[in-house]
Amino acid sequence: RAGHRLVRIGIAGRDVDRAKRPAGNLVFLVDVSGSMDEPDKLPLVKQALALLVEGLTENDRVSIVTYAGDAGLRLPPTSGDQKRRILDVVEGLSAGGSTHGSAGIELAYEEAKRHFVPGGANRVILCTDGDLNVGITDDAALVKLIRAKAAEGTFLTVLGFGQGNLQDEKMEKLADNGNGLYAYVDSVREARKVLVEQLTGSTVTIAKDVKIQVEFNPAHVASYRLLGYENRVMAARDFADDAKDAGDIGAGHGVTALYEYVPAAGAGEGSAPLKYRPRAAGPEVAAASPELLTVALRSKQPEGRESVAREFPLVDAGGSFESASDDLRFAAAVAAFGMLLRDSAHAGSATLPLVAEIAGGAIGADPGGLRTEFLDLVRLAGASLPRRE
Repeated sequence: RAGHRLVRIGIAGRDVDRAKRPAGNLVFLVDVSGSMDEPDKLPLVKQALALLVEGLTENDRVSIVTYAGDAGLRLPPTSGDQKRRILDVVEGLSAGGSTHGSAGIELAYEEAKRHFVPGGANRVILCTDGDLNVGITDDAALVKLIRAKAAEGTFLTVLGFGQGNLQDEKMEKLADNGNGLYAYVDSVREARKVLVEQLTGSTVTIAKDVKIQVEFNPAHVASYRLLGYENRVMAARDFADDAKDAGDIGAGHGVTALYEYVPAAGAGEGSAPLKYRPRAAGPEVAAASPELLTVALRSKQPEGRESVAREFPLVDAGGSFESASDDLRFAAAVAAFGMLLRDSAHAGSATLPLVAEIAGGAIGADPGGLRTEFLDLVRLAGASLPRRE
């Protein structure tokens, strides 16, 4: 929207050399219920796990637990260099029965605990369409179980497969509370990205309970909004509360957030922020600072209990959208696409051709072709979405 500006906030987790990846204690928990008997479900799970197995070493221990009407241990802990033995079990998986997901989760965590590696990557990797309809189906009970196991050092990665009955929100919630990540896998290409190219990041957590708080200076900002992240917002009072759980960052992973803001014509009015206008001060306190905003970051070490706080102030150096970095412009295109898909009232003058134009001009270095793939999605959407005038 004309007159508005964008702020991009990015966090990048440090890379960990794959050769230096800590020993893994990985339990694959595979949904083999009847609902998984679709080409884009269990067959794709098997292809995905086969790709992951290729990246394992003798330092890894792999177990496979399956669940349907009941849970079972299909592969006891096996060295990652025994690839043929692991792949034989993966290839032998077949679908059928109801979905007793909680029984499988409990058994998987029991296996992870039994073979726990101090200082290692202890993780349950759940592959499912999320249709948990037998056993503990209440979200709160599942979250309580998973959160307790995360506190003991075993984290959870959730991979969603298939369409139709995909329980996307539930799976993201489980991963969040399991100190892990959630990814949707709809192709072999996506499986390779998550389980091969991002293997270290998917299994090695470098920071947990990562919280971000952004404070705008009302002298320069009349109003602002965060684009997306509706399910990630927490109360301001919880930012410094180490008892409140938050997201985690894996090795090499990145997080991007966009804020849209309206520049202030003069000294801003409104509620009193934390830094730029203390409660007892007047508007001149905010006006005295040239800073546009401050990003406050809190995080814990993977084994830590207390968070460390850091602050990063930003002064707006000006500049146009057209002169912004490829990363900012591409992120803006993705955000605009999301708003168009949701028919957002905030989409302004955005159109699919404009999204394609911005993204196409911001491809830059594109390892793996992921930005190009996004551009293909925008073009495909053009054939099915109503045209915005």
